[in-house]
Amino acid sequence: MADKNEPKRELTIKRTFNAPRELVWRAWTDPELVRKWWGPRGVTNPTCEVDARSGGRINIVMLAGKELGSAKGMKWPMIGKFKEVTPQKRLVIAAGAADEVQGIFLETEVAVDFEEVGGKTRMNLHIVVTKINKTDRAMFALKGMGAGWTQSIDKLQETLAVECLV
Repeated sequence: MADKNEPKRELTIKRTFNAPRELVWRAWTDPELVRKWWGPRGVTNPTCEVDARSGGRINIVMLAGKELGSAKGMKWPMIGKFKEVTPQKRLVIAAGAADEVQGIFLETEVAVDFEEVGGKTRMNLHIVVTKINKTDRAMFALKGMGAGWTQSIDKLQETLAVECLV
């Protein structure tokens, strides 16, 4: 049984984007677009490898910028593989947060569903933590999961707005 003081291990974010489903799909599967929005505010993605096919790998290294104060320069790797890819409809990614010392310390399953609604795209993102090492770093990551993913999806929305103008 989970400790009552432990953060939730599941997160759902629903968002409707003023962008066609094809573009929202590309924003999740094209490494150059993923690089622009992945991660919370204040991070960049110097490493962003995305092979969006069933069994394909994903490898993103987030780098904390000066906006994150004392965390500046920290790297937060995320590695995983695509378990399910149904073009423009559904992605399922098994992913792990890692570091050089502990290896993978937090594992998740990320499911993203895309639905076209009147020229817009409704996205349903559901994340489940499947395994966690109860270390300080893992618990910090778990506590920040909601804010981090919300900021990422906000950045995705901003990226889509720019891409729609291009």
